[in-house]
Amino acid sequence: MNDTCILWFRKDLRLDDNPALIEAAKHERIIPLFIFDRNLEEYNKIGEASHWWLEKSLISLSEDLNQKLNILEGDSLEIISNIIKEEKIKHVYWNRCYEPDRIAADTFLKKEITKLNVFAKSFNSSLLWEPWKIKNKSGNFYKVFTPFFKKGCLQTDQPRIPCKKPKELFFLKLFKEDNIYQFKFQKSKNKWYAKFEKIWNVSEAAAKNIFNNFLENGASDYNVGRNFPSKNSVSKISAYLHWGQISPFRVWHEAKNRMSGSHKETFLSELGWREFSYHLLYHFPKINKQNLKEQFNKLDWNVSNELLLKWKKGKTGFPIVDAGMRELWKTGYMHNRLRMITASFLVKNLLIHWKEGEKWFWDCLLDADLANNSASWQWVAGTGSDAAPFFRIFNPITQGQKFDKDALYIRKYLPEIAKLPNKFIFTPWLADKEILSDANITLGLDYPYPIIDYISSRKKALDAFKKISN
Repeated sequence: MNDTCILWFRKDLRLDDNPALIEAAKHERIIPLFIFDRNLEEYNKIGEASHWWLEKSLISLSEDLNQKLNILEGDSLEIISNIIKEEKIKHVYWNRCYEPDRIAADTFLKKEITKLNVFAKSFNSSLLWEPWKIKNKSGNFYKVFTPFFKKGCLQTDQPRIPCKKPKELFFLKLFKEDNIYQFKFQKSKNKWYAKFEKIWNVSEAAAKNIFNNFLENGASDYNVGRNFPSKNSVSKISAYLHWGQISPFRVWHEAKNRMSGSHKETFLSELGWREFSYHLLYHFPKINKQNLKEQFNKLDWNVSNELLLKWKKGKTGFPIVDAGMRELWKTGYMHNRLRMITASFLVKNLLIHWKEGEKWFWDCLLDADLANNSASWQWVAGTGSDAAPFFRIFNPITQGQKFDKDALYIRKYLPEIAKLPNKFIFTPWLADKEILSDANITLGLDYPYPIIDYISSRKKALDAFKKISN
């Protein structure tokens, strides 16, 4: 009897706490499979930074599988069906994904391969609480985070205890040239993405090390320190979580056991926000395309490619905004406080639709995630469920003074103004000629003048909001 199964990897690129792997390990042989399927929006429109991370992840996972990972490109159903027929497979296992098109594709695939007399089973490896399980007393889904997390999540089944990697595993490599995925980013070293090589170690082992380092060195300051971008008080595991190189169940229980007080509560609630984003995506499948609050469909958004480009390049003339955008471009990551500041500036000071910012983040962020990216942009823009009010407009000057008071972050990413004294580094346009000269700065040449007047831009945004509120 042929006791070989297919283990289909997707966003679970790890061996630790992998339920589908644990089930597959009950068989004599496992065909580990990853399919780059352009029928799915995430792969068809994958951001360049995410694409780089994915390829690195697949290389690392294949090494962990003794170079036995079968990395193919094409239609998932067609590829899996062909392997089933050629290898006489009777069992296929995978871990679930929660994007709308994936849910539809998985449902259809399971139905079709079952017709081939195959047993197909999926598992949960990436969410602490699956989105259809959390309901309020009326049996409906939550639209506000706090009751969702405290009454919905914390009062239902607690996240399961993570499982260890099975000891006995035998993987099988398929020797076929058809449908082999062609890597895009592995040979060129002089491209924009070469900078990532110096910053990020993309592997399951690195994910564990980075999170452990956070627990030992940053977790004790998390509740307050997480707001200050120059501090080492955030975990930086978001990209690893997105591609499943670290288990959210492992993260939850490690944090619960090793963190304390308000730091632990805040960190666990941040994991809750990730869950809430997927909860919203499941119930609002078009969250990345449409305003959840339909009144914003009437808002008179500004269309300006010139302003949008200056925002993208970190040349707005507001140092804290520009530092955030430069960090994004240079590292593929942006500190969460800066994500809020830069997003607020785009939507409310430039009055440019949040979708434009969401698309840029999708292309540049290593941790780009359909649910988190969309929900977060709609939160900042005031267009989403349980969103920040539209009239809450971050002041880019005071935000810098408050959360980067010594300008360590600004100086790191804006070396051209690093010599300005703290008094003027948040507002270079207020410095007199002598101070600018001492710092070797010519405004408009070395660093731009502000592209908008903050006070008038704030009034314009509030006036636009009033028009759709009446």
